[in-house]
Amino acid sequence: MNSSFTRQSQQDTGFVLTRQSRDVRGKTQMTLWVKTDHGPCQLIVEGDKPVCFIAATDQPRAQEILAQQGVMVTWRPLEMQNFQHQNMSACYTPTITTSLQVGTLLAAEGIKVYEDDIRLADRYLMERFIRGGIAFAGAAVARNGYREFHQVKAKAADYQPELSVVSLDIECSEKGILYSVGLHSDADSRVIMVGQPANPDESALGWIQWVSDEKALLLALHDWFTHYDPDVIIGWNVIDFDFRLLMKRAEWHQMPFRIGRGQQTPHWRQSSQNPNSGFISIPGRVVMDGIDTLKTATYNFRSWSLESVSQELLGEGKAIHNVYDRMAEINQMFREDKVSLARYNLQDCKLVTRIFEQTHLLAFAIERSRLTGVELDRVGGSVAAFTNLYLPQLHRAGYVAPNLESENWIASPGGYVMDSKPGLYDSVLVLDFKSLYPSIIRTFRIDPMGLVEGLLLEEGKADHQAIAGFRGGRFHREKHFLPEMIEALWAARDQAKRDGEKAFSQAIKIIMNSFYGVLGSSGCRFFDHRLASSITMRGHEIMKMTRERIEEQGFEVIYGDTDSTFVSLKKAHSSEDADAIGNRLVAEINQWWTAYLKETYSLESALELEYETHYHKFLMPTIRGQETGSKKRYAGLVIRNGVEEMVFKGLETVRTDWTPLAQEFQQTLYRKVFHQEDVEEYVRQYVEQAGQGLFDDKLIYRKRLRRHLSEYQKNVPPHVRAARRADEVNQQLGRPLQYQTGGWIEYVITTHGPEPVEARQSPIDYDHYIEKQLKPIADGILPFIGRHFDDIIAPQLGLF
Repeated sequence: MNSSFTRQSQQDTGFVLTRQSRDVRGKTQMTLWVKTDHGPCQLIVEGDKPVCFIAATDQPRAQEILAQQGVMVTWRPLEMQNFQHQNMSACYTPTITTSLQVGTLLAAEGIKVYEDDIRLADRYLMERFIRGGIAFAGAAVARNGYREFHQVKAKAADYQPELSVVSLDIECSEKGILYSVGLHSDADSRVIMVGQPANPDESALGWIQWVSDEKALLLALHDWFTHYDPDVIIGWNVIDFDFRLLMKRAEWHQMPFRIGRGQQTPHWRQSSQNPNSGFISIPGRVVMDGIDTLKTATYNFRSWSLESVSQELLGEGKAIHNVYDRMAEINQMFREDKVSLARYNLQDCKLVTRIFEQTHLLAFAIERSRLTGVELDRVGGSVAAFTNLYLPQLHRAGYVAPNLESENWIASPGGYVMDSKPGLYDSVLVLDFKSLYPSIIRTFRIDPMGLVEGLLLEEGKADHQAIAGFRGGRFHREKHFLPEMIEALWAARDQAKRDGEKAFSQAIKIIMNSFYGVLGSSGCRFFDHRLASSITMRGHEIMKMTRERIEEQGFEVIYGDTDSTFVSLKKAHSSEDADAIGNRLVAEINQWWTAYLKETYSLESALELEYETHYHKFLMPTIRGQETGSKKRYAGLVIRNGVEEMVFKGLETVRTDWTPLAQEFQQTLYRKVFHQEDVEEYVRQYVEQAGQGLFDDKLIYRKRLRRHLSEYQKNVPPHVRAARRADEVNQQLGRPLQYQTGGWIEYVITTHGPEPVEARQSPIDYDHYIEKQLKPIADGILPFIGRHFDDIIAPQLGLF
């Protein structure tokens, strides 16, 4: 500990769980809840002054404007500049409210205010390089279940937390009246159930806690949190559904909902962009929604329902899919069989726990926080992560960060995508550049401050002091931070992979790969089209030059996409021969890039081409109905460890808007073609069986309604027509309308058009499925073997 930690202080090390800041009696107060080996601690930091920055030439006028409005601030001259090389002054305010006033008043007068959007607690932590782990000291007071620290001094520490987790799920009526709350943790698993046990056997079930009414349920839930005191609460749609409803019911009963640490109440904030979404802060506890966290960790599923994700990840789930069947069953269980409802409730909690364990989601969130300092429950957060890492270094180099300037946003070119050469190929190799964009940033020193410093150099001196980018970009060879940040992350990821730390490796990969996206995003204060373009356009150049090197070796490049090159070996090769060629190619090309960059730019190459895959059979299809090759769509047959695997990219099998019928047909048909088996009998038989109704369970379309139903006016697609029909039926039956504000609809095509699965009345239109689902699949591959779908299914008479 450093000398500022006095002898009278208690000291400890822990992990930041939550952060809040507010104004109290004319000064700021930050509250950091920290998990330590000795229990939770509340750190209270008082009097830290919010700061923003203003050009020194604007300071006199700014002082005058603020004085006229009676706004009290403190000024300090700085040896810092903005990116336009103007000298800056710091403006300190006593409160957060005053800081907001300053920004509003000066902006209204045309005075630019820098960094006034950075929250007080975020700045406090980032400027101390505190990323999750924190060492702290101060005057400590023992409270009920935690220690409270005042006069806090804090600095960064390396700390790996062990966090206690509870999975929470509620069951309720369609009107939002609570029936039960399920809680599943290592310490305790129970269901708090409204009602009375029906018999002595039910009374003896220790995992059900019976309460008299809804208010008693909320009080019991409060007591549970006080007693078991979890660090993390997980669930499925747990913020927008479970907690939204729990807080509404507590408000209806006019009772405080004190489930935070220190008996504090949660704070709910409605999303300004989505009326169905919000954010919750519970002092001392982190709330992590399973859906949002999986998306942040780059998982993707056909459906995000708990049942669907459970089936895909765990091989189990629940059979109830229709919301009304589910609601009716829950209502019936609550009336007649509360124990079954309790089991159902607890099973949901356990499924969420197992999903988090299976995917290492909590470990992923912890590592992301340790790497970047973003909150554990932060959804997305790429821009925040970059800002946390970059801003403190920028300040120490004497620069103030630019403001968000989305109105000046200029698009940069996307990743390189080559026109493909359609065909059915033997032996295609895939060569990938390992983390191409991060390696370009490292190699060519691409960096926001490096751009500012590079452009300062005189043209004549630029060649040896700077590296030319694209669209006028020029990057200083020595003055930069981002290349070193990438290099450190790269090394950490390689070590994590060697140590088998999948969550850590995944967190690093996502962060590292997000840096290009951040620099190319209008939502990032460091956006400059010269930065993003110097990455993507350099990527185009590298891919084209790599293609030339490969074709000089006598092979054919049939496709290229962002960082992947597809190489036809022109004839069938054994796995051993193909592997030898692939390894030789990448070695030679990497060696060539090392020499070329050294000679041309005097740069050390961080580019690393890897041999990824050998496809024994490979299909590059055409665009439907054309002869031109498609992009981002292909299929192939690989053999890994002696096991065959079909790979589909961008084709119907991996798209959610095609039916299971089409997907099953495609997988089998492609496998047969790749193995050079006869396909005519299979196609005829499959079409015949589909037309006879043998595959009716595979005919369901599933599509998302992305807007309110009323917004679809001119062109009304099939899924919208099905949803409108479903809600007509709901209205006739006196049930709540289900699809008016969006959601997912399952429907089939009938002789009277699209109809919802739950309310189909007309016969299925089998001709539609043959023409619109099976024929396009077949036409995507059959012409490459000299066959045609229409000829195969034509009546036998037509053959004579």
